[in-house]
Amino acid sequence: MISRRYALIAGALALVAIATPALAQGAVAAQYRWLTFAVFGVIISITMYVTYLAAKRVKNVADFYAAGGGVSGLQNGWAIAGDYLSAASFLGIAGLISLYGYDGFMYSVGWLVAYITVLLVIAEPCRNIGKYTLSDILAYRNNPRAARIVGALSTITVSTFYLTAQMVGGGVLVKTLIGIDYEISVMVVGVLMLAYVLFGGMVATTWVQIIKAILLVTASIMLVILVWTPYGFSLPAFLTAVIGDADVQAQVALLLGDAGKNMSPTELGQRFLEPGLLFKAPIDQISLGMALVFGTAGMPHILMRFFTVPTAQDARKSVIWAMAIIGGFYVLTLFLGMGSAMHVGAVKIKSIDAGGNMAGPLLAQYLGGGPESMLGNLFLAFVAAVAFATIVAVVAGLVLAAASAMAHDLYVGVIREDHVTQEEQVRAARIATVIVGAMAITIGILSKGQNVAHLVALAFAVASSANFPCVLLTLFWKRCNTGGIVLGMIVGTLTAIGLVLVSPNLTYPLAVKAAQEKIVAAESAKLTKFQGDLTAAVEAPAQDKLKADIAKSEKAKAAAEAKIKEIGSDRTSIVGLEKPAFDLRNPGLISIPLGFLAVILGSLLYRDKRSEDMWDELYVRQNTGLLLAKPTAH
Repeated sequence: MISRRYALIAGALALVAIATPALAQGAVAAQYRWLTFAVFGVIISITMYVTYLAAKRVKNVADFYAAGGGVSGLQNGWAIAGDYLSAASFLGIAGLISLYGYDGFMYSVGWLVAYITVLLVIAEPCRNIGKYTLSDILAYRNNPRAARIVGALSTITVSTFYLTAQMVGGGVLVKTLIGIDYEISVMVVGVLMLAYVLFGGMVATTWVQIIKAILLVTASIMLVILVWTPYGFSLPAFLTAVIGDADVQAQVALLLGDAGKNMSPTELGQRFLEPGLLFKAPIDQISLGMALVFGTAGMPHILMRFFTVPTAQDARKSVIWAMAIIGGFYVLTLFLGMGSAMHVGAVKIKSIDAGGNMAGPLLAQYLGGGPESMLGNLFLAFVAAVAFATIVAVVAGLVLAAASAMAHDLYVGVIREDHVTQEEQVRAARIATVIVGAMAITIGILSKGQNVAHLVALAFAVASSANFPCVLLTLFWKRCNTGGIVLGMIVGTLTAIGLVLVSPNLTYPLAVKAAQEKIVAAESAKLTKFQGDLTAAVEAPAQDKLKADIAKSEKAKAAAEAKIKEIGSDRTSIVGLEKPAFDLRNPGLISIPLGFLAVILGSLLYRDKRSEDMWDELYVRQNTGLLLAKPTAH
């Protein structure tokens, strides 16, 4: 155990050593960089100490994969919230609301509604019949070998997609926030995540997620109080201020283009609180909603959390607590996003990050006194550190899910056919963790500069189209069998991946080039006008403003021309298409029904005596939890 302690201390020191010299310009002012590292150091030290304590309690495979089943409903609720509230939730949702208003908030609604499905359909049965992984659920009544193979491959696929997006997002966000080089940022996230999982397993991962969730909610509440106080905590007064804000009105006018030219300022502000600024086609939003709702119920790292509680009642309690925490947090994002839209402004938000991910941190900096104040940079440092902890905690959960599929399902269940000792299982789990962690770091570094937004769509698409239909039907349909599970996994996965690869999620050079050419033409027209106005201007303030406008237009034009040059002669996406063959950004509307259909047809066309014989036992077990192993107290 002493060696583990020294390894954790050495890891923490190594992170500081490799991160310190690799600084570039970030959102934090240079003179306050030390403040950021101090806050980061405190949070990392706390989580490392928790990992050290957790390492003492990992004595067998149940401890490593499921924390010995000794996590309470309240604790697991916080851990689920920590697992679920990723950087996309914390930074992305607030950013979307700051840029698109009402439509940005719709992501929050989709993710929250997802847990109603988990509560009513998934949580209790999975807790009662599963052991450690998604494949354990599928293998209970179906052919164990076949179920474990397809279940493990799906888990690894989903986890890899989601993991890559988190690693790349983490690298970009940390670089943007505090100026650490992208590659170093990815390595820091990877090394910390490996320390949590390798030494502390699910025990450490659970407590890191709890700490991170508490920090996240605390930071959000603090910011919302500061944003809302000037309006007397009155929602009508706050929304009236949003409608009347000039920055908000300018952003809506920009999004609407010609459609907003005849609208009054008040009408433009009101439009910010109405749908249609981001999602133009309702069917696209329906498809996205389906993927979010059913994908959450099929996410391997979320399903694993239900094996950590001692009873089915605790599983239900944990989902209720998670819904309350996640729901409350998403309500807070409404104020964070709209507060950022008013106080920071869309122009500045997009100048730091085009996707709006810096809205929350920049709001914190503003509320603390601005970029040049110590308090403003302390607030920014705290939010940055919480964002960092958010990324690491989610990555740890994903790595644990992928490692469990690799070690528990494939190595122990398929290759060794369960003929292994406890020590061998824990060793295999740790080796798999190192393999998955190394893959995550490598893929994250290789993906630098790539648009990985479609990987999140892929992760939810596969989880909703392959995992969810198989889990739901094996639990509740008597005729479901191994043939249906195998066919459902294959069809759901391939359909989801195939449709995303031909959807608008990918980059199409011709479309990008056309958009940049429009920018060049528009900025050229502005420059001509500004130059003429500058010649006619007499007063110095007017000349200064026009010179600033000219510099801004020249910069935008140069950026668009550089993008056109970068594209060069490329005409097609990575799959060889000049334009999308499938119009929906998320394939859920098509791939989810196909996944269900494949499970049904495969089950009807294939006879499996084991699946039929095990139905009565599964039915009793999922509803009563009989014959479950007793939990280990932690």
